[in-house]
Amino acid sequence: MTVSVIGLTALLECLVLCYAKPPHIVFIVADDLGWNDVGFRNPDIKSPNLDKLAHEGVILDQYYVQPVCTPSRNAFMTGYYPFHTGLQDGVIFPNQPYGLPLNLTLLPQMLKPLGYSTHIIGKWHLGFCKWDYTPTWRGFDSFYGYYTGSEDYFSHTRAYKGIGLDFRDNTRVVLDQNGTYSSIVFAEQAKKIISAHNQTVPLYLYLPFQSVHAPLEVPQVYEDMYSFIKDKNRRIFSGMVTAMDDAIGNVTQALVDYGMMKDTLLVFTTDNGGPSYLGANNWPLRGAKTTLWEGGTRGTAFVHGSMVQKSGYVNTGLMHAVDWFPTLLTVASGRPPGHRTDSIDGVDQWAMISQGAASHREEFIYNIDRIKNNSAIRSGDYKLIMGNPGYYSGWYPPPKLDAVQVKETMYTADIRLFNLKEDPTEHNELSSKFPDIVKKLQAKLLNYKKGEKAPLNKPPDPRANPKYFGGAWTPGWC
Repeated sequence: MTVSVIGLTALLECLVLCYAKPPHIVFIVADDLGWNDVGFRNPDIKSPNLDKLAHEGVILDQYYVQPVCTPSRNAFMTGYYPFHTGLQDGVIFPNQPYGLPLNLTLLPQMLKPLGYSTHIIGKWHLGFCKWDYTPTWRGFDSFYGYYTGSEDYFSHTRAYKGIGLDFRDNTRVVLDQNGTYSSIVFAEQAKKIISAHNQTVPLYLYLPFQSVHAPLEVPQVYEDMYSFIKDKNRRIFSGMVTAMDDAIGNVTQALVDYGMMKDTLLVFTTDNGGPSYLGANNWPLRGAKTTLWEGGTRGTAFVHGSMVQKSGYVNTGLMHAVDWFPTLLTVASGRPPGHRTDSIDGVDQWAMISQGAASHREEFIYNIDRIKNNSAIRSGDYKLIMGNPGYYSGWYPPPKLDAVQVKETMYTADIRLFNLKEDPTEHNELSSKFPDIVKKLQAKLLNYKKGEKAPLNKPPDPRANPKYFGGAWTPGWC
């Protein structure tokens, strides 16, 4: 009997993958981190922990997220584009009575039957008007963090047509962290989870930091590290990146101290491009957070872990935020997720990440939003934008010695085509030169639009006001 080399290789890979102990998974999200806001791209930024992890792991160079927060978190949790779930139009504000649809099965709910202990520390932002929308009803064993966004880093209050504390330990309001900076608080909680973890059980730790989202706040010691930057917003923002980097260093050190790092797959990703108008920077990419330009959607991300067979390089395979769902299920279960994820938009990219294999993705949708009347698609090297891609459509170099005011600009062209391989900064518009490509991509977009669900956005509900709940943003009003 003879066995082909290809067949034997496949068998050995299956044996390794299918019977290896499931790794711990630590999934870290930075909020509003721009393309040029990390030390491994910009030497002015002090992020030694992120830099070390990125250089030891796999930097994902062609990785995409949604233009804003809630839609990207939808993608991480469900594997669906937000236009397929109704969360495509902006974020969920504190007084809006809706959330991530309850008929969807989230990643932690898929990990629980695989034996994982699941925990979230940090930002939720997928709805909280009733308890059913909140993390411990959606597959997480514990929740230590906040429901909304944009709260104060020290007082942990959120002001939005009412002001209230937004900080929970599971369902209990946290009252003893007033004055402590959030990245410090979250890192300490992560260390507690890690130190108490039963290592015979695989851990899924979802760690979506508040950093580096506005308001721009940081302990003075971090701002002082960037005294050479005269632009105040950029100076504070840079300090916030370093504060987050220190927190991540404390978390990874805890993994080392408790003997878990060697068995941990660590994922780091931003949730959208950086807001150049609030201190972030996406240079040399075009645009900013909220836009369909590359600066709003091409995200900083890397993967680190001993189970990554090819590491220490930059991977140029195409990947989207929806791909984490099936990819992490493959990592967790030791086999492709198969029929469990047939209907989702995400594709399994574990071979690309771990071995440097070709990407399983040739195209993706940036977004389809009937309210904003815009959409965009990338297919191969070409990107087509239809409608207004958003404000802040310019190119914004990082300010250093002088203060810089980023001016809001509206881009009104209806159709724009770019070749991202030749022109990643979107300077050369090609629609008149290649009308056949425009027509082809328009047809693809039209086909995707047939599956767009109506946005779930609802008017504000005054019953959400924290004054009715003892001064805290609390579920139970929808």
